Amino acid sequence: MDAEAITVQEEMAPAVPKKMEKIKEDAITDLPGVGAATAEKLMNAGFDDLMSIGVATPGQIVDASGVTEMVARKLIKAARDSLEMGFVSGTTVMEKRNAVEKITTGVTTFDEILGGGFETGCITECFGQYGSGKTQVAHALAVNTLLTYPDATIVYIDTENTFRPERITQFAKAQKLDPEQVLSQIKVAKAYNSDHQMLLAEKVEDLIKQGLDVKLLIVDSLTAHFRAEFVGRGTLAERQQKLNKHMHVLSKLADVHNLSVYVTNQVMAKPDQFFGDPTEAIGGHIVGHNSTFRIYLRRGKKGTRVAKLVDAPNMPDAECVFNVTEHGLEDA
Repeated sequence: MDAEAITVQEEMAPAVPKKMEKIKEDAITDLPGVGAATAEKLMNAGFDDLMSIGVATPGQIVDASGVTEMVARKLIKAARDSLEMGFVSGTTVMEKRNAVEKITTGVTTFDEILGGGFETGCITECFGQYGSGKTQVAHALAVNTLLTYPDATIVYIDTENTFRPERITQFAKAQKLDPEQVLSQIKVAKAYNSDHQMLLAEKVEDLIKQGLDVKLLIVDSLTAHFRAEFVGRGTLAERQQKLNKHMHVLSKLADVHNLSVYVTNQVMAKPDQFFGDPTEAIGGHIVGHNSTFRIYLRRGKKGTRVAKLVDAPNMPDAECVFNVTEHGLEDA
């Protein structure tokens, strides 16, 4: 345990406040019913401040600390009361929106259909067939993030062994960045199954607490392990439940820390569709509802790629054409 956690336990008062609404200090030891043992369990599970407890579910608190569901609900309510996690005005929401930043793709038309680039504070999903450019977009975003935020850290969760440092080097040189420096600021982890993938996403919080300025989190691909491990209709409900939990972790990271989450997704062909494009993204409504922006990538004419914005809260459906070259993504 780190020195900070030890200090918190040493300074813990034996008595607890009688009124939850008077809790002002940002420490879990001030919450009613939290003793030294419970506090240690919560901190070891990552619940080391009021915000992390306030946005948790009773089940998560129960699993982490072993307290009863009733006590867990009281802890969550106390944390929320102290943080005033209620309704806010539209003006406050607008102020938060003003803090949203954009990461360029390197393609003018691609940025335009997204309103300036990939947004922080939300999940952007790109789905398409193999060779459509999903991983190329991931590599380009990783390099382009450092153009605007030189001290930033990029986290890359690789589930299909697609991360290539050689490609990062090519893109970095094209942007006149030091390839070695760029590679040193990208934290890569290979996920070997769906549980490992979910664990790695939760570990991103630890990197941020260590002082790293994580601006971009890439999951390439989001659904590969889930698709391979849960086969048949009988396992569909369990798969979707796990996938939903994973997406919620990613969404929370994006919202709380104002970072951009980019996920790639596989596709399948709908055999019952006789007209139009039969391509459909894996994950169904779970992935669709949790992704703020959804982009369909496909091959175009003469080696180009086509990006079609199919879902966005504030932008109309639109598409653009671009090239994938040795130097990165370029306007067609």
